[in-house]
Amino acid sequence: MRLLKSHVLLRLVNSYLVDSPQPANISYLWNFGSLLGTCLIIQILTGSFLAMHYQAHVDFAFSSVEHIMRDVNAGYILRYCHANVASFFFIFVYAHIGRGLYYGSYKSPRILLWSIGVIILILMMAIGFLGYVLPYGQMSLWGATVITNLLSAIPVFGQDLVELIWGGFSVSNATLNRFFSLHYLLPFLLAALVVAHLIALHVHGSNNPNGIASNGDRYSMHPYFIFKDLVTIFIFFLVLSVIVFYYPNLLGHSDNYIPANPMQTPPSIVPEWYLLPFYAILRSIPNKLLGVLAMFGSLLILLILPLTDLSRIRGCQFRPAMKVAFWFFVVNFVILMWIGSQHPNSPYVEIGQIATTFYFAWFLVIVPAIGLAENTLMDIATET
Repeated sequence: MRLLKSHVLLRLVNSYLVDSPQPANISYLWNFGSLLGTCLIIQILTGSFLAMHYQAHVDFAFSSVEHIMRDVNAGYILRYCHANVASFFFIFVYAHIGRGLYYGSYKSPRILLWSIGVIILILMMAIGFLGYVLPYGQMSLWGATVITNLLSAIPVFGQDLVELIWGGFSVSNATLNRFFSLHYLLPFLLAALVVAHLIALHVHGSNNPNGIASNGDRYSMHPYFIFKDLVTIFIFFLVLSVIVFYYPNLLGHSDNYIPANPMQTPPSIVPEWYLLPFYAILRSIPNKLLGVLAMFGSLLILLILPLTDLSRIRGCQFRPAMKVAFWFFVVNFVILMWIGSQHPNSPYVEIGQIATTFYFAWFLVIVPAIGLAENTLMDIATET
């Protein structure tokens, strides 16, 4: 134990994983951070092994994935693990953000922590999209074509930028090479941002569910919270095992088992499920440039939440109106996800437009309005 506190590197490990003081009343909702760290480690390991057999070439990419599945020892486990943990990664990150929104984890003094988290989310989406293109099935090719074409909406140099990313005049071998290189390298940048996220967390510690400073009621990270984290990690491994061995394509798209064919467009081009809400926001605006801006804005708007939440009370725990508004937001997010998976016909387009309006209004109107109303009522109550 003395070595843990005296050695220059072990001292860091000790301060983060052993002696780190955590609020005594944090629930299992605070376990998503450790689950996300587990997912990142699994993705980097499985991805590194998959890269040993993958060929980033339009003629061989699909065949190399089939080779991994059929000929490489336990290759199907590696590939299905990598594909399904990507989905779990986003399930956990959405839950992690939802918990942050509910308990006001974005408010001072954790604004830097929240901001790094939003950047991590955006980078995760970019990495997920790049990885979706690599098997080079029908949905990979057409998804890449549609998403990269969005940049052509940028005035003046948009089309030049698209051709620069493609390395030609369409999605081709150069595109696949670039996407593979970026998909391999960006997770290490993601890991660096996760370290920065942990450092920012370590400065002020975890948020208290009651929204108050709890410096007098904290327990050390080990053994209490380490064992609590291990409970959810083992449950995650159990669920992941069931999905990998029994339902490996549950969260995938069947069209990606058809080799990419530039001459045949699929009946419906959709991204992976975790990008559907933002795809729905993009499609709900008829103007291409405004749609692209709204899609990126729907992510970046998370950064302004510390400024727009004017309430003196942290979180929704003791705020009935904000609780209702939070659950409306969650339902609206699920509706956007559903709309993103549908054909852009009536009434889906109209529902998408209403849901998109509510999404932005929640951050810019509803949250500040509820905060102001609560502050005013508290002032009236204290005066009387």
